[in-house]
Amino acid sequence: MSETFDQPRQNVNIRKSETITFWQGVSIIVGANIGAGILSLPYGAKNGGFFALLVALLVAGFLTTASMLYVAEIALRTKEPLQLSGLAEKYLGQAGSWLIFAGVVINGLGALIAYTSGSGNVLADLLGIPVTVGSFLFFIPGLVVVWFGLKATGRSEQGLSIAMIALILFLCAWTFIGPGIHLEHLTYVHPFFIIPIVNLAVFSFIAQYTVPELARGLAETNPQGLPRAVIVGMGITGFLLAIVPLAALGMLGPDSITEVVTIGWGQSLGQVAYVLSNVFALLAMMTSFWAIALTLMTNIFDRFKWPAENANGYRIAALALVAIPPFLIGVFHLTGFVAALGYAGGFAGAIMSVVPVLMLHRARRFGDQEPAWTAGWIAHPLIQALLIIVFGLAFIYSLLNAVGLIPDGWA
Repeated sequence: MSETFDQPRQNVNIRKSETITFWQGVSIIVGANIGAGILSLPYGAKNGGFFALLVALLVAGFLTTASMLYVAEIALRTKEPLQLSGLAEKYLGQAGSWLIFAGVVINGLGALIAYTSGSGNVLADLLGIPVTVGSFLFFIPGLVVVWFGLKATGRSEQGLSIAMIALILFLCAWTFIGPGIHLEHLTYVHPFFIIPIVNLAVFSFIAQYTVPELARGLAETNPQGLPRAVIVGMGITGFLLAIVPLAALGMLGPDSITEVVTIGWGQSLGQVAYVLSNVFALLAMMTSFWAIALTLMTNIFDRFKWPAENANGYRIAALALVAIPPFLIGVFHLTGFVAALGYAGGFAGAIMSVVPVLMLHRARRFGDQEPAWTAGWIAHPLIQALLIIVFGLAFIYSLLNAVGLIPDGWA
């Protein structure tokens, strides 16, 4: 293992500097998180109840933020602008690199599969076109922005995130002031269902893969803004992930929630709200698509030492690997919307939340520069142990669910 730290990495792809602002960094985190997860949480939480969802959000949100802050310190201790898989290779060797790369791929593909299915259904319902055509129309602007890189993604995320948050708050206010919410839809609690809800909540908060990109974008202008961007972005995420189920589940009740929440929610509020809610769904999926597809593509560059420029078609090949498999799986309905997210949350959440604990210990011993910020109390051994236990149990749940050993009604 010692050669991992003593020898320089060969043929490392050092990408050109692309600076972003603090709020663009926040927008990338919010955009990555507010996507398929927020659209599926009300449906996924209907059996456990709103208070079970709040518990799941608090647990998953705090621990995932802690893990992201570990990645922030690791990135700030490293001179090279590496992605998660590259950082894992530097500090944990090839095994760690492949493990974290698998987590990025599982999470990324799970999300992109859900966006293929969800966007196709929404556009088909709005425009009266085939679902496959709707998915294809969604993918075109998604891939164009990702092709142009971090700066284009940051600017696009900021604009669409503002519009998306405005729509969320407008629809929630319409629900509270208009038809209102029914307390009986929110006050029931079935603790037995908290674990499957935690898996969805973990997926909704997973954004560790964005942190190295933000570190690269803020390195020259505002490196100390990296942890603040993480905390602000995750705080906004948590608020939005709670308020949408509060409004939708509170109004509709568990029996009327649709798998993509905006379909049933919008229909119940009227035609205008129906259109606006589905525009919100498309914006949420698009902002998340950009952040996830970009970081998945850059991790492919790091893992296989490909140049980021389109020399010999490497950039086209990486983008094809990101886009084609989830598109085909989603179009042919090989997995459901919520099912894809649950599996991704359990498997990828365990890998991408636990492995950074190991990376942090190695980076503090073998990092090649003094960081502009350190994690402090958030890296206390008790918090690290809690993170490993909670996400380890989520992984075991996903594994049992995948082989059909979960009790009926709990999957």
